[in-house]
Order: sequence, then structure tokens, then C-alpha cells
Amino acid sequence: MPLWTCEQCGAQFPENAEPPQACLICEDERQFVNWKGQAWLTREELAKNHKLVWRDDLGIPGIGVEPGFAIGQRALLVPEADGCVMWDCVPLVSREAIDYVRSLGGLKAIAVSHPHYYGAVADWSEAFGGVPVYLHGDDRAHVTRPHPAIVPWTGDSHRLSDDIVLVRTAGHFAGGTVMHWRAGAEGRGALLTGDVAMVAGDRRSVSFMYSFPNYIPLNATAVRRIWAAVEPLAFDRIYGAWWGRNVADNARAAFEMSVRRYIAAISG
Repeated sequence: MPLWTCEQCGAQFPENAEPPQACLICEDERQFVNWKGQAWLTREELAKNHKLVWRDDLGIPGIGVEPGFAIGQRALLVPEADGCVMWDCVPLVSREAIDYVRSLGGLKAIAVSHPHYYGAVADWSEAFGGVPVYLHGDDRAHVTRPHPAIVPWTGDSHRLSDDIVLVRTAGHFAGGTVMHWRAGAEGRGALLTGDVAMVAGDRRSVSFMYSFPNYIPLNATAVRRIWAAVEPLAFDRIYGAWWGRNVADNARAAFEMSVRRYIAAISG
């Protein structure tokens, strides 16, 4: 039986003879149902019409889908001595991409910022022997394809290695998570935020939303909580959710400025 992928958001659903009746991600007010109606692709149909590409994104290898599909995020492969940690995920796996990741030392874990980027985490885990998939437990109701490799971590932080820690910020989702990579940015520290903190078009600031496509902002309390979660961390660079959406340097000051600017804008 086929696995089904939502055409609008890229979420993967379990094997079944027929596609699901609805996509719980798209039915949520943070996302939206395709204007032409709910549409599904089998895993094979997705692979037939799309491919994975990889390239460097400000010093970190990334993997994305071409032509653009669903929300369009790219995954990042944070390198460590015993394998890469995949940050966020894409809706597709290919043999060529697996070989590429193996050339980087393989995959030791997957971690995702929030449910919009879960993608094909189960397929990626299985491709590397069942590596753990770290998703915050506060978002467990949004898991569309349950899998034994999923680790629903709890609390406000979870350490993956000496240099990598997951930090729950909440905000976009209750379990909204960023990754702090202490060794990133040539040792100055990097923050991988997905769109929990969205890197803006100027690439010198970030912004915050409950729903991006439906233009629902976060309130000041939620944004202050995000800053409180990341304020103790040392970082000079921010990696966003899409190719090139990064703050290359002076990112901690940019983040703090962005928080002040955002709160002032919604409080006037």
C-alpha cells in the first residue's frame, strides 16, 4: 500500500489503500487547505516529479526539493565527528541523497523545529538504520506518521552532543524548537531557527508569527519567551528555513533588536 504526502504542506501519512480524508496540518489555522481542494501524492508520484538537490548554505550542507514543493524548506546537515544531525526535514528521500549524506559521514539523528517541517522523517530515519528523530512532545498531536524512531522529548532543552542542544522556545507551536550549535560560525556559535524566528528579507533581522500564510502575529508574551529561551546562548549566526535566509554575523544583537522592534510594533 502507498504512503501519502500532502501536496500543500508536505506532511507524510501512513500506508493505506486510499489517501486520508483530510490533512491535520493543513486544517489547522496556522496552515491552509490547497485552494483547489485537498490533494495527495503517493511517495512514488512525488519522486517521479521532484528530485533532491544539495549544496552549501553558509558553511552547512543543505538538502532541498526541486522544483519547489509544499512549504519549500530545506534541511541542514550539521556535521559532527560521529555523523550529521539533520535539522528540519524535507518530504522526499532519494538514493542519491542518501549516498551524499553518507559521504559526509552519515546521519546520527534528526531534529525538527515544528510540525510544518516533519516531512519524511520516518523515511530518512529508516534509510540510516533507524536513527532517532527528536520532536518536542508538546507537538505530538501533530505527528502525521507515527514511527518507533520518534523521540518525543520534553522540557525546555535536550542535549544531543557537547556542541548541539535543542531549546524549546514555543511560539509558532507549543513545542517550537531551535537548535544551538556551539561550534557553528567558526566557533562563534550558530542558532538554527527554522521559522520559529523567521529570518527577514534584509537578512539582518528576524520576525515572529503564529501563522505566516494567514498573517496571525504572536503576542508580546510569546515573543519575550522566545528571547528568554535564546538569550543565554552564544551565537553569531542564524540559519533560517530556506536557502540563503540566514543572518551571517552579529546575529545575537540582531535577534535582540528584532524582539524590541516587534514588541514596539504590535504595542502601539
